[in-house]
Amino acid sequence: QVQLVESGGGLVQAGGSLRLSCAASGRTVITYGLGWFRQAPGKEREFVSTISWSGGSIYYADSVKGRFTISRDNAKNTVYLQMNSLKPEDTGVYYCAARRSAGPDTRENVYDYWGQGTQVTVSS
Repeated sequence: QVQLVESGGGLVQAGGSLRLSCAASGRTVITYGLGWFRQAPGKEREFVSTISWSGGSIYYADSVKGRFTISRDNAKNTVYLQMNSLKPEDTGVYYCAARRSAGPDTRENVYDYWGQGTQVTVSS
């Protein structure tokens, strides 16, 4: 079993930056694909970014491309999401997820483990 714990959320002004972290425990996720999703108030959860086990394959949602950067440190069993040039529409609960497959994936339903989420609020 894998437990995922997100951290790094908070309140930031538009144009600011935040760095989210997601630490895995229970077992190593070095061979797992990892992803970030978010859910804005009143909306469904949506894909943000995903990374393969090696970090060699990465995808972003169009809405965050050029502003967000996903990375992972397999030695620390941790995935990160660096968020720059934040906009009010980036507000939401951010979740990390892990799937028992090495590749990245933009589909929510292929992930096996989820964190509890961390709140990101961007003020205008």
